[in-house]
Amino acid sequence: MTLIAITAESSSLDAPVDPRFGRAAGFALVDSEAEGMTWLSNAAAATMSGGAGIHAAETIAKAGARVLLTGRVGPKAQSALAAAGIAVEEDCAGMTVREAVSRYTAKPAKAERRP
Repeated sequence: MTLIAITAESSSLDAPVDPRFGRAAGFALVDSEAEGMTWLSNAAAATMSGGAGIHAAETIAKAGARVLLTGRVGPKAQSALAAAGIAVEEDCAGMTVREAVSRYTAKPAKAERRP
């Protein structure tokens, strides 16, 4: 099992991927081997004046995510994610959560991974 966190604009598998990481509305948490999802709100980070990316990285790390699918991650958040051992796949903007997960699970060896 790999827990995948996807930045999302709302709590649905058909929601658009939020292109932002730190200020995303929340995270869809999807088990790579099971159906369904769990919603993890990111409301606290969205109102922070700074450090939202690091806070978001800590939030998904505490939830047990090992992979992040998103639009773009800033350099400080990228470092926090790497320290937590979370692989990152960017360029998911314009997809739904379901499409991003399907792309990730269909081509895991070819996807960009930066733990």
